[in-house]
Amino acid sequence: MSDRYMPISPDTGTLLYTMIRAARPEVVVEFGTSYGISGLYIAAALRDNGIGHLYTTELSSKKVTAATRNFEQAGVADVVTILPGDARETLASVTESIGIVLLDGWKEMYLPVLALIEPNLRSGATIVADNTTRADVAPYLDYVRDPGNGYMSMSMGARGHDAVEISCRL
Repeated sequence: MSDRYMPISPDTGTLLYTMIRAARPEVVVEFGTSYGISGLYIAAALRDNGIGHLYTTELSSKKVTAATRNFEQAGVADVVTILPGDARETLASVTESIGIVLLDGWKEMYLPVLALIEPNLRSGATIVADNTTRADVAPYLDYVRDPGNGYMSMSMGARGHDAVEISCRL
């Protein structure tokens, strides 16, 4: 999949930008950098806020190189750290309190990635999961939709695109 271009929709990008501007998180985590399109929305919001840092993960070295170039060309590389490699290993290095998360990597990894970072989610943290109509996202959805797990969650359709799940850590 290292050659596959898999960006978020413009609606989801605008949603992320707006959420980050409003919440002013100090730390944002993204699972699934790809070519850095979603990261550009996130980094632009952090830059416009004058506060915050994005930690983003990517398994493909080709995509890491392309995303790095995109962040540099957009002038936001200083607010972004790309963590190359398996997110189950690289995200362990993020120990700060996390305010917003974007899940947009391998869909079957949403729940394991959430479990890894969950201890660092601040109260009120927001998790945005993309492409949630896919069957391999079901275990994640079951988890965040179960009130006993400490989330309030809802699905939102992006016009003409796959749905996103927005969850708040209570």
